[in-house]
Order: sequence, then structure tokens, then C-alpha cells
Amino acid sequence: MTDTAIHDTISLDAFRAEADGFLSANASLRPEEKFVWGQGSDQVGLIDEKTDDQEAAEIRDAKAWKATEFDAGFGWITGPARYGGRELAVAYERAYGELRNRYAIPSQSPFGIGLGMVAPTILAHATDEVAERYLSGMYRGDIVGCQLFSEPIAGSDLAGIQTKADRDGDEWIITGQKVWTSGAQYSDIGEIITRTDPDKPKHKGLTMFVVDMHAPGVEVRPLRQMTGGATFNEVFFDEVRVHDSHRLGDVDEGWTVALTTLMNERAAIGGGGAGVGSLSIDRFVDMARHYGVAGDPLIRQQLADAFVNITVARYTNLRGMAKIRSGQLPGPEMSIGKLSLTRNMQKVSDLIAGIIGPRLIADTGDWGTYAWSEFLLGVPGIRVAGGTDEIMKNIIGERVLGLPKEPRVNKQ
Repeated sequence: MTDTAIHDTISLDAFRAEADGFLSANASLRPEEKFVWGQGSDQVGLIDEKTDDQEAAEIRDAKAWKATEFDAGFGWITGPARYGGRELAVAYERAYGELRNRYAIPSQSPFGIGLGMVAPTILAHATDEVAERYLSGMYRGDIVGCQLFSEPIAGSDLAGIQTKADRDGDEWIITGQKVWTSGAQYSDIGEIITRTDPDKPKHKGLTMFVVDMHAPGVEVRPLRQMTGGATFNEVFFDEVRVHDSHRLGDVDEGWTVALTTLMNERAAIGGGGAGVGSLSIDRFVDMARHYGVAGDPLIRQQLADAFVNITVARYTNLRGMAKIRSGQLPGPEMSIGKLSLTRNMQKVSDLIAGIIGPRLIADTGDWGTYAWSEFLLGVPGIRVAGGTDEIMKNIIGERVLGLPKEPRVNKQ
């Protein structure tokens, strides 16, 4: 894409026509889906767990589509021209997304973390060399990124990390462990937060880097979840060398850089719905009717409560996402979206348990019953991902409502 492809050169109507032509030539229209009780797959897990072969096929297909999309000028519609973007206004990106949703394209989930969290941080804080090296490849699907923040003893207390980076001339030597890293097994680069000065207060002395996930000393080990899958990983770093050019932001000022990623992460999790926003309350009404409990006053109350809360959360998320699309950074209000998401997941879990009852804990072969156990077992993981519910409440109380800060044992 050349520097001439900027927003002044094409009208929105012409862009839509161009996009529709590209999509119709490269994908098929998505068939209309109508839920019918007892028909089709009853899989409803929150975490899309696959075999190694299924995962490899998904990544292959995702990369092929992403390359086709990028080469046609639709891979990074709002991005800078120097990195292969078109520098179009967010209205163009929104228009393309609406059109693309009509077509059946390969799942793009392997790029969710890289493009939703890592790439924006690289764009905002990396050197020109690193931005030029990675951004085009990430948006073309050639490079997959992951986020390396949490540690075994520093989950929600991100500033308590112990993975260290020691300077050695023009390089840094990273040693430590990260955990709960989604997609590490197929990622090419990772955004990692390290401690570079242990003598400073814990929110200081942190530095962020872009690390090569294929470098010597990097070891990825899968973590088995109670749902039965192994979607997350622990990652070990044994004296992994990273050039100083791959530093994000200033030395010992990594906390500021991390906030860019965290806000984008909460926007992605809270705004995306993670499996709740896409579920129609009509499905649970049908379920209640099927099992003869639709007249139960407690079930009816739960249905109404779930409907109201999911609807309110969806509109709140739309307002937050509109702010992001207008070019503003996601703020602490995205923590509201993350918290409401997990609270609604719990409401849905309680509703399902009330309707299905013991069928959740034993597979009788009855369609649409035991399959929901995977959904329920996935909720605790989503409550932790992107910051626990308790951390979200503190952020909302302190940064949104302006309440006094919670007393802390560690004053740093």
C-alpha cells in the first residue's frame, strides 16, 4: 500500500463498493443461522479448545485469509501508510467490519491478542526500527504475538513481577517465568514486562520488551485446564537475550507502557463479550420450556435478570467501543465492561444450573445438557483473565467513582 492511499482519496460509498467487491470475490456469504433446539452442535464452551491438528489448520487458514485481506488493502484500514495501512478514518474500518460479518471467513482468533493488545503498544512505544520490523507482518498475519505479563506469584498484582532483565551492553538478558499466556505455543513474538531495577518501588523499575518467542532459552509448556483443554501456557526464560532496540518505552518506565496494553486488553475482553453477548436469551427460554420449568417464578426471575443485565452491558460496551473507534484510548471505564461481563457469565451459569439441574454433572447423551458444563467450568478463568473481578472493582471505585483508595499493606 502506498502513501497515496489516504482518507482524502476515496469516498465512503466507493470504499464500501471496493470492499464488497473484494469480499464477494474471495469469500462466500455467511448462511443464515437459526437456532433449533436439538439440531446442530451443542458445543457452548467459553474457551475454544482444539486438538493440535485442528489448531494448526485454523492458524494456516487464518494466515492465508489475513494475507489476502492485507494485500488487497483491508488488513489495517486505519493504520499508517508506512506500515501498510491506508490511513482511513475509523468510519471506513467500521464499514468494512459490517460488510465482512456477512461473509464466512476463517476464524481470526489467533490474531486477537497480537492485534488487539500487542500491536497498539508497539505502535505507541516502540522504536521506528521495531515498528517497521513487526507491524506490517502482524497485520498481514505473518507474525503472531502474545502477551507475557502474569507470573505465578504476581497475577492481578502486575507490579509485583519478578522476571528480571539485566543489561549487558546493547542487549538485555531476561530470566524468569510467565504464566496463563494464551497463544504462546504458536506465537512468533511476545510483549514482556520485566523488572530492571529491584531497588525502586515496585511500580517503578519495570521495563517492557518485544521478545522473539523462538529465541534460545524460551520454553513454552501447556497448562491443562479443568475444562480438559490446554489453551494457556507457562513460559520460561533462561537468559534470553534481547537487543535494546526492542525495548518499549524508557528504561524503568514500563508501567506506563503496560497500561496501554492493559486498557486495550480490558476493552477487548469486556467489549468482545467472550461468549455471552452472542447468546440470545431466547435460547434459555426455549431450554426452560423444553424442561418444563418456564412457569417456575424463580427461573422466570433469573431469565428477566439475565436479559436486563446482558442488554445493559451490551449498550455500555457499545459506548466504550465508540470511544475507541473515534481515536481515543480506552480508559478505566472499560473495567466496567470486563466486570459486567463476568458477572453476567455467573448469572447465566446459575440460570443454566437451575434449568438443567443434575444433567450438568453426568453425560446422559441428552442434547444441550452436559455440554453446558464446559461453559460453567470456563467462567472462573474469564473472571481472572485481564484482571480479577476484585481488581476491576478497585479500579472502578478509585478511578471512575473517585472513591478513596483501598488501604494497602505494601505502600509502594
